[in-house]
Amino acid sequence: MKKIKNYGKRNGIRDIWNAFMAKGCKWNKGDIPDCPTAKVEIPTDLITWVEAVRIHNKMKNQNVSYKYDAYICFYCDDWLFDGPRGIWNNYNKAIEIIKHFSGIISPDFSTYKDFPTPLKAWNTYRMRTFGFWCSTQGINVINNVRWSPDTIDICFKGIPKNSVVCLGVIASDLRHSVNWPEYEHYLKIMVQKLQPKIILVYGSARYKFFRDLQAQGIVVKSYQTARNRKKAVAGDAV
Repeated sequence: MKKIKNYGKRNGIRDIWNAFMAKGCKWNKGDIPDCPTAKVEIPTDLITWVEAVRIHNKMKNQNVSYKYDAYICFYCDDWLFDGPRGIWNNYNKAIEIIKHFSGIISPDFSTYKDFPTPLKAWNTYRMRTFGFWCSTQGINVINNVRWSPDTIDICFKGIPKNSVVCLGVIASDLRHSVNWPEYEHYLKIMVQKLQPKIILVYGSARYKFFRDLQAQGIVVKSYQTARNRKKAVAGDAV
């Protein structure tokens, strides 16, 4: 694969692709960087970027060196972590927050079906690149997996085999059974290609296709969403 020869600034060109983040990476088909998993482990908890920022703003005033035992995930609306002041553009501030937590799930930059294919490829590139860069900063990284029919040739690239991966099911609309067959189809492709030992699920893993994977010896661990946590707290309050 071709490599970026100049990781610095170029006159007249704004480095929107954050080339420096990919310095030293291995390249895959479609110019997707390898994003190695730091270690195979099951996180104690998954919290969203929004929750992490809230925790950080509270904890930093009590102890600037605080540690919080949870992995940060990005299974929330893109505008909450992407944009001019988001993690891709304001990466130095992002890493200052991330380093206080146990690790991250690589960002879930959206690849919706109705997005143009180049946009989905760009967001796949950003997932792996940001994850790889975090790993060079001493952060534990677990790869988020996000597929779509027209990115099947690159959506699994850069993710190591026999590792731990994470899926966010809240955007897959699995509440409606009509969507189950397609999801199961691509889930099986993912398992065939990546052969994960552990699959983390942000959201419900009550579906039969996850139980089938468990019967095959794959560990499936689900985590409560931020929305359901809020509901639980509200219920306790009542």
